[in-house]
Amino acid sequence: MAALAAQLRAMGAEPIVCGPPDPEFAELVSRAGATLAPAHTPVRQFVADALANRPPMTLPERAALVLKAQREAISAAAEGCDVVLAAGLFPSTAAARCVAEARGLPYVYATYCPIYLPSEHHRPSAYPGHPVPAEETDNRALWSRDVKTMAAVFGEAWNELRASIGLPAAQNVRDEVFTANPWLASDPTLSPWPSTQLRDVFQTGAWILPDDRPLPADLETFLTAGAPPVYVGFGSIPLEALKEAGRIAIRAARAQGRRVLLSHGWVGLALEDQGRDCFAVGEVNQQALFPRVAAVVHHGGAGTTTTAARAGAPQVIVPQIGDQPYWAGRVAALGVGAAHDGSAPTAESFMAALDIALGDDVRRRATAVAREVRTDGAAVAARKLLELFG
Repeated sequence: MAALAAQLRAMGAEPIVCGPPDPEFAELVSRAGATLAPAHTPVRQFVADALANRPPMTLPERAALVLKAQREAISAAAEGCDVVLAAGLFPSTAAARCVAEARGLPYVYATYCPIYLPSEHHRPSAYPGHPVPAEETDNRALWSRDVKTMAAVFGEAWNELRASIGLPAAQNVRDEVFTANPWLASDPTLSPWPSTQLRDVFQTGAWILPDDRPLPADLETFLTAGAPPVYVGFGSIPLEALKEAGRIAIRAARAQGRRVLLSHGWVGLALEDQGRDCFAVGEVNQQALFPRVAAVVHHGGAGTTTTAARAGAPQVIVPQIGDQPYWAGRVAALGVGAAHDGSAPTAESFMAALDIALGDDVRRRATAVAREVRTDGAAVAARKLLELFG
């Protein structure tokens, strides 16, 4: 969203990003030259509360809380705006849809991963208490069933919110929010959108904010002191199990004679010892870093996957939640890395995945695919917004 805001600003628009007020996101939006209108809570606090189920509540109850709070935050942010573009967790985008409708503003829905949009080429996601039937193989039928599932999870809170701001009830919450013409902010090489009659999708390419920040001096010293290291980091995924996954990854890389660059991330990964072959960092410019590593070990977030692919860096993905298994599968299918089978690696399973990623064939393939990854997705989206609504 910061990347899109930067492009819109360069084209003469005045973008306002209603996003979480965590310091790193505030800095990101500021670097894009945009205005940050704080969302209802910092992401770190939201994730911690959701993982701990604090306070105790069901998914529909938590969705109702987010819907109401986000509606208030987005409504304040949208004051004086001409169009609302929404991306993110479903309750937040549903709140944005209500704000746009109440204010009579055009509305665009965007997502960064194809699996969240209806298509006969993949199955819908499951929700707690609403599993996707394993025996049903017709994806069209499953996506039709998904309308009822999302109504069961979000519909009551959605219509209560609509009634509270004077909007009529709407039964199909999914398609009201997704719209008939959603935008897909992912790279066509990394995550192509196969044609489907279930949705008319506009694929823009990934929205990438250029980053020209220099790497820290001590990191530069480490990088130039030896062979390219294996990068290990799990970004903003705070699952405690990833600490053990990180330890396994470090030991496996060192056992192969590789240096290691560890990213602390939100889970707080730490080195077991301070050997000269290891170095730990906080948040850094991955666009500058990844071309200089032997491989990128990560969780499979859309941003990390795209950045590593652009850099031509082989990848090992240890997927945890959400869309991460999809990105792991795409990396493996493209031959630019390895998808670990499951979220909890053993020394043997991770070593096998790392062996694949560090192979010469994968390195050559990663270099070739890097030339195919587009960098203009945010500009494409910005131009389309201004053509439609400017």
